[in-house]
Amino acid sequence: MGNKAVAVVGMCGSGKSVLTDMFVKSGWSKVYFGGVTVTQLKKQGIPINEQNERTMRESLRKKHGMGAFALLLEEEIDSLLKQGNVVLDGLYSWSEYTFLKNKYGNDLVIVAVVTNSAVRYERLSTREIRPLTPQQACSRDYAEIENSEKGGPIAIADYYIVNNGTVEQMAMQFESFINWLNR
Repeated sequence: MGNKAVAVVGMCGSGKSVLTDMFVKSGWSKVYFGGVTVTQLKKQGIPINEQNERTMRESLRKKHGMGAFALLLEEEIDSLLKQGNVVLDGLYSWSEYTFLKNKYGNDLVIVAVVTNSAVRYERLSTREIRPLTPQQACSRDYAEIENSEKGGPIAIADYYIVNNGTVEQMAMQFESFINWLNR
């Protein structure tokens, strides 16, 4: 089996970052799609907040197309895949998915983290970095579904992890996924 790129997809607050950290702790390299947005905001001296992040994401997609983040991160992904397995944190759009799937074929695997919206909104309201009110989280959900093609990669995922419980329960599902991947 060659090196794999596993894209972790899911709605905001589903646990994508927690799952991604499990990959990193297992020795995988990480590419964070959201880092492109934060980097661009910092370069332009724009405050990092929900509205500015949304505006920047949509601006980058308007400029580079809906596959913008995959396109902008292609060289980094290629470089890291030469060294080992890579976890992709934050693939959003159908266009990003199709761009990467066309490039990597079966070496790209999509794992979706799905979580009930009430659980996600509670998590988001108490997280340390960029907390969101339930209203902000709901607004973000709608914007991501309507403006970012986010539903497609979740719908077509190769593997699903349901994350309504504890980190320990997710860790067991992570191990099951790794076993499935290595089958």
